[in-house]
Amino acid sequence: MKRSEINALIRRAQRFLEKQRFLLPPFAHWTPAHWKRMGHEADEIREHRLGWDITDFGSNDFRRIGLLLFTLRNGKYGKKGKSYAEKVMIVEEGQITPMHFHWSKTEDIINRGGGHLVIRLYRATASEKLAQKPVKVRCDGVLRRLFAGGKVVLRPGESITLEPYVYHEFFGERGRGPVLVGEVSSVNDDERDNRFLRPAGRFPEIDEDVPPYRLLCNEYPPARNR
Repeated sequence: MKRSEINALIRRAQRFLEKQRFLLPPFAHWTPAHWKRMGHEADEIREHRLGWDITDFGSNDFRRIGLLLFTLRNGKYGKKGKSYAEKVMIVEEGQITPMHFHWSKTEDIINRGGGHLVIRLYRATASEKLAQKPVKVRCDGVLRRLFAGGKVVLRPGESITLEPYVYHEFFGERGRGPVLVGEVSSVNDDERDNRFLRPAGRFPEIDEDVPPYRLLCNEYPPARNR
């Protein structure tokens, strides 16, 4: 992805979040120059990869297969402290987050505003393929039974609970506009707890055609010694 595209996506996301009245924490607005001045007081943000996150899952086609996220809070497996995580995501019409499950993480996916979020669901087999068994999920505390590959459509205010070994992909319903999606979960570990049905990249290769407007969560410089 070009840095100019990433910059434009973050600016667009900020406008959309403001329109939805979803306020981000102060570090969302730190510039690269600000980050260079930060010492160890910001280590939690660095180590837990909080902040802006953009991925095209290795597709080189963000508009079709991609996701923009902002991680608000997160813990670490096996360490004291936060045992939970929270993200906000912006999902465009028809923009797919590919089929995947988590070995450990349980998560609630919440439509916090905007359009409709479509989620397709399968259970995983013992060999981590797509099972053809029915899928049971809870939507806002109500049990639902779906055929394998069935879809749930979340309208603003609605949510679904996804347990480990439940394959899911999602996208914004066409004609409804972008969706503001929340995620509340147990600790998030994208390096060790994502099982994609087909191999997918995590962070994009960036063509630095312009300077960065905001750093992504995997780009923070080391703490400045003081």
